[in-house]
Amino acid sequence: MMRTRPLKVALLGCGVVGSEVARIMTTHADDLTARIGAPVELAGVAVRRPSKVREGIDPALVTTDATALVKRGDIDVIVEVIGGIEPARTLITTAFEHGASVVSANKALLAQDGAALHAAAVEHGRDLYYEAAVAGAIPLIRPLRESLAGDKVNRVLGIVNGTTNFILDKMDSTGAGYQEALDEATALGYAEADPTADVEGFDAAAKAAILAGIAFHTRVRLDDVYREGMTEVTAADFASAKEMGCTIKLLAICERAADGGSVTARVHPAMIPLDHPLASVRGAYNAVFVEAEAAGQLMFYGPGAGGAPTASAVLGDLVAVCRNKLAESTGPGESAYTQLPVSPMGDVVTRYHISLDVADKPGVLAQVATVFAEHGVSIDTVRQSGKDGEASLVVVTHRAADAALTGTVDVLRGLDTVRGVASIMRVEGE
Repeated sequence: MMRTRPLKVALLGCGVVGSEVARIMTTHADDLTARIGAPVELAGVAVRRPSKVREGIDPALVTTDATALVKRGDIDVIVEVIGGIEPARTLITTAFEHGASVVSANKALLAQDGAALHAAAVEHGRDLYYEAAVAGAIPLIRPLRESLAGDKVNRVLGIVNGTTNFILDKMDSTGAGYQEALDEATALGYAEADPTADVEGFDAAAKAAILAGIAFHTRVRLDDVYREGMTEVTAADFASAKEMGCTIKLLAICERAADGGSVTARVHPAMIPLDHPLASVRGAYNAVFVEAEAAGQLMFYGPGAGGAPTASAVLGDLVAVCRNKLAESTGPGESAYTQLPVSPMGDVVTRYHISLDVADKPGVLAQVATVFAEHGVSIDTVRQSGKDGEASLVVVTHRAADAALTGTVDVLRGLDTVRGVASIMRVEGE
């Protein structure tokens, strides 16, 4: 039987995503009512600039007092899309205390304080849903914590930032340099005026922390994620990648150790073979590759950002939370029973592509190879070219621990015959 009394929803933030959430709630009101089993009503909108015209939103609903809005007591669901740590954290916990469940898109807060927020939700018998925090419209969090709940996920490998993928794709397809590709991304609206969070990997690292925690049923915080940006990737790196039959992507990689006793989470540029599914992800799109024991290899692909795509994920959570509210139940919360430690980056084993500037004279290759051997790093292939006393030496290793590779490079930098280390790139997806 359809309930006639509406469920009240309050928006915290009404920017690109929030305004789309409000629009969809209005234009799809009848469908949402049918799917939930009760009407939903936008009961308040907290913003910083109340004078701004917001099409389709009754000005009487707009307030600058977000705290008063979440304390009203008659709000069923709070949708938090303001981002950042504070005041979002306090507003969410206050919402729980005053009877509201929460739908959030706040990856930074969840990566830093997800455990505490989940605990607060459980304490007050509320829901905390956040599909929109990772990969925009792509259904990813719910499949990991519900559809694959009976399986064992061993690896999550993905492109989770559209800005960086657009830049790297442009460098790959046109031969453009980093700055040229960044300028185009900015002009098209894919990059912020300050792109640091994207290009230095902070955004992707927050998403990696969330994905690793859900996939491996353990707590992974932002500080646990190794992070390396992509600002040093050059056109020469792409040329080297093409010679290997690869391209370069900024990847979020979450892995369970082979012995099952620990996990790792990292974000960095990497070469991946052209025949890997992630290699064909172009423009500002996102894609995540999941490897599970029973399900095998799964790939989730789609737009990873933008107002409408992100709002789609928010509305999906809103429907689920409202259904739970009607059933007087809550959905799945945090699952951290494994309590697996997060291993440091030095323990990570992968392949490496190292480009060295060396003196062009006899014995250099043998000297370099000896350093690799002394550190237990096995060489797969070597390519040398040069003239007029200078040469380029490209070494591709077999799989080796990051700590061993780091030690190798430190020694190489001290050799008289090595002029410099032009680049070091990990090779993934093989």
